[in-house]
Amino acid sequence: MSTSTTWTVTGMTCAHCEASVREEIGELAGVESVTADHTSGEVVVTSAEPLDRSAVAAAVAEAGYELS
Repeated sequence: MSTSTTWTVTGMTCAHCEASVREEIGELAGVESVTADHTSGEVVVTSAEPLDRSAVAAAVAEAGYELS
């Protein structure tokens, strides 16, 4: 059974930002899908198991943004 978690990411300003965040989070183990909306800062991650916040924060930081 998959789990879906909504995170807030600050600093995204365009579709390219969304793509960067989706790509980095998508590389985490167990991630099935990622959607990102730069206007709201909302990122929804569907994964096989709940993700560790620090792992998501590290992926977001790698993309150049911050998990709030």
